[in-house]
Amino acid sequence: MKKYIVNVNGKSYEVEIEEVGGSSQAVSSPAPVSAPVAAPVQSAPKAAPAPKAEAKPAVQVPQGAEVVEAPMPGTILDIKVNQGDAVKKGQVLVILEAMKMENEIMAPRDGKVASVNTSKGASVNLGDALVTLE
Repeated sequence: MKKYIVNVNGKSYEVEIEEVGGSSQAVSSPAPVSAPVAAPVQSAPKAAPAPKAEAKPAVQVPQGAEVVEAPMPGTILDIKVNQGDAVKKGQVLVILEAMKMENEIMAPRDGKVASVNTSKGASVNLGDALVTLE
């Protein structure tokens, strides 16, 4: 017969287990233990410091140009324009995936693509520059 002290919901019990036959076990009624046994407390390991976010270089915006920014964080699935392309208001510039949805980022006005400031597969945050129109 083996004796164990078991802690259940903050209350300690002394339990006797008797082996009967091959694999079945019988357990006697638990009897409260007079002195609770405190388990050793281990301090949690300290978390490693979070890596610092990489600063993205500021996009140079020429006079009269407009930067089309990411309206939400996500991943660039496709870029529909190239530098130098003429675009019309409402034309799709970039496809941005956010929360399992594909979002078409459209040109706010007619213009010419001065620069494409992201790449396919890139992760972007709210406000990141995607395309610059002149």
